[in-house]
Formats: sequence, structure tokens, C-alpha cells
Amino acid sequence: MGSNEQPLESTRQRLDKWLFFARMAKSRSLAQGYVQSGRVKVNGVTIRQPSHTVKAGDRLDIGFERMDRVLVVKSGGARRGPYEEAKLLYDDLTPPRDPSDRFNPLEQAMREPGSGRPTKKERRALDRFLSDSDGSKD
Repeated sequence: MGSNEQPLESTRQRLDKWLFFARMAKSRSLAQGYVQSGRVKVNGVTIRQPSHTVKAGDRLDIGFERMDRVLVVKSGGARRGPYEEAKLLYDDLTPPRDPSDRFNPLEQAMREPGSGRPTKKERRALDRFLSDSDGSKD
């Protein structure tokens, strides 16, 4: 009878532990925080208990700050391994992001040539142009 219970136990896993093993949270305590704050739904129901168990086939809707994820649990994890190992624990059903008018941080940092504040080289060229167009000789 003990051998019958072992596979059943290994197919179910605590939600916070699964999120940590699947690399959805950097630490188990952060995973517990996600669950307790109501950011995680299991099969459409908001779960606030980190000890809630998940099994293969459960659908998780996780609301992160930057992006929402939709995952289907394939299996429980044994450890927090590398990404290649962790991605075997779930199927990612997250819909592709809509192209929006908002820029990502890299696009915000870059500017079109000639827009914004001039560079030192551009300022010197502008000063030369303005002093030549004045008609006055320095």
C-alpha cells in the first residue's frame, strides 16, 4: 500500500514550491508572497495559500508586475535546476504580447539622431555655423 501512495504524492506539489522549482520566483519566500497577495489563480480560482497543492493538468494564471503568464503544470519538480530543466515542468500558454505604443527601457534610452539635446560635436558644428552666418569675423 505504501508503494501505491508514493506516485500519488509525487504528482502533487505545494504551489509555492512548484513556482520556485519552475523558476517563476527567485526564492520560495517570494513565491509565497505571490500566492498570498492573490496574484496566482489555479484553474480560474484565486489561491492565497502557499500550501495549496497543484498537479499535472492544473492551469496557473500568474500576474507578474511586467507580464502575466498562463501555464499548465506538466509535472512536479524535484529541485530548482537550470532553465532547460525547469521549462519541462510546464506548458506555456501565455498569449503573445500586443505591440503597444509604449517603449521598452532600451528604446527609451536611445534617441533618433538629431533629436533632443545636441552632442558636444553637434554643438560645436552649430556654433561654427551660427558664427559663420553672422557675417562677423572673430
